[in-house]
Amino acid sequence: MDQEHLLKLVSMTMPFGKYKDRLLADLPGHYLAWFAREGFPHGELGALLALMYELDHNALRQLLDPLRQLNQHRQNR
Repeated sequence: MDQEHLLKLVSMTMPFGKYKDRLLADLPGHYLAWFAREGFPHGELGALLALMYELDHNALRQLLDPLRQLNQHRQNR
């Protein structure tokens, strides 16, 4: 896990499905758990969803809060 992956969780949106256009960091835990059971997509998206699942499963979502603020600050420039 590196900072770039964490930043992508608060800036990249889900490209398909029921939660299309929602930030990866805002996907509900049950949806992430479904991917964990059924299989994550291949490539970067799958790796990011797996990372978000681990953060959610271990009650570590709050670690993304400072990165959300950083991302918002960057967008407001």
